[in-house]
Amino acid sequence: MFAVVVTIMSLAQGLSPDQQLARDVLAELIAINTTHEHGNTTPAAEAMARRLLAAGLPAVDVQVLGPATGNHNLVARLRGSGARRPILLLAHLDVVEARREDWSLDPFTLTEQDGFFYGRGTLDIKDMAALWVATLIRLKREGFVPDRDIVLALTAGEESGGDYNGVQWLLQNHRDMIDAVYCINGDSGDPLMRAGKMFARGVQASEKVYLSLVLTAQNPGGHSSLPPPPPTGQNAIYDLAAALTRVGGYTFPVRLNEITRAYFTRVAGSLPPAVAADVRGVLRTPLDSVAAARLSAASPFFNAQLRTTCVATRVEGGHADNALPQSARAVVNCRLLPDDRPADVVAAIRRVVATDSIAVTVKDSAVPSPPSPLVPEVMGALERVTAAMWPGVPVVPNMETGATDGLFLRNAGMPVYGVSGVYLDADDIRAHGRDERIGVRAYYEGADFTYRFVKALTTRGR
Repeated sequence: MFAVVVTIMSLAQGLSPDQQLARDVLAELIAINTTHEHGNTTPAAEAMARRLLAAGLPAVDVQVLGPATGNHNLVARLRGSGARRPILLLAHLDVVEARREDWSLDPFTLTEQDGFFYGRGTLDIKDMAALWVATLIRLKREGFVPDRDIVLALTAGEESGGDYNGVQWLLQNHRDMIDAVYCINGDSGDPLMRAGKMFARGVQASEKVYLSLVLTAQNPGGHSSLPPPPPTGQNAIYDLAAALTRVGGYTFPVRLNEITRAYFTRVAGSLPPAVAADVRGVLRTPLDSVAAARLSAASPFFNAQLRTTCVATRVEGGHADNALPQSARAVVNCRLLPDDRPADVVAAIRRVVATDSIAVTVKDSAVPSPPSPLVPEVMGALERVTAAMWPGVPVVPNMETGATDGLFLRNAGMPVYGVSGVYLDADDIRAHGRDERIGVRAYYEGADFTYRFVKALTTRGR
């Protein structure tokens, strides 16, 4: 399907000491329940701290900290020569809930089976937390002195929406500990493969902005045996359903930004001819609207790259089985292009709803997340390591359609680049789902990639 491919070979038997370290760290992290509902990130942060201290990092440079409520974070520093400003490596320790009865395997035990590692967090995102730790240990053991400090932050609260967000808390309370010229966030920018062949090495330099709206309909209600006949309606559920149908049929205008334009430019050569032709149509000035419509229809991912999206995600209504509903309510979740104004999106939805009988209110205030510039220092290092490990695979900037806690750093003035080392099967991504897994070989190659990439970012002129 893709013109540029690299075959993923089967993993040879036996592990090197570095691979064994990476496996051991991942197994330890998976075994610690860090869900918000039944777990705690503090034991995981403390376990990683013990490993870094045992490797020789001084206690002053390995800190477990957070608010009194628990779910603490780890911040560690491998000191360099100071020739350049520090870089920050980021991953979150918390994971979403996983019930044993829903899984084929114990979600809190790392299980290797049929070429995969299974366990909650193997993909999102304890794999990269483990690889950051293993990389620092490996560099320390080698006596490597980077030309800048390497700061590691393993944080809480990215998934839970619970007590607090670890990145936000560190910025507010210990900005000096994590201050850096830029951040490499392991929670995005995944390399992708399909049918055993890698086709893209991602780098997330932008992300959409999260905004939820509430649509509420209210009517006088009454007895269900006396429904008002059409067209008068007087039924909150019908009114809400009609409004949601209009929202569902609305599409926001197509608009490219620096990151999405770079994405489509670089990915076009690895797409089927007809799709590539539509991509080139979208890149033209003026934009080919017919090509954009075909591209949007071909893939939800392409559609999300091209425009702001809003979709109904929750609905509730009525108060009794035998009564006309007095109210009905729906949540509409919007993912805004980074430069979209939330007020403009709210106004657009109100125009689409087009009735005073439906109230449209903001549920969650949008937090902007400005794009990060594609600086040569990061892109050059990424391209060199990718070419050495996976010749011919393009490095593709992308805009995250979801959201990460990198947005707090971007808003604090720190550029963020999402770079995961572990390639994923584009057709089998199980983050947050049952039997979450990653490839065994992908993980060990990710360990090598992560080590090389961090060295490349910290060895200018060597």
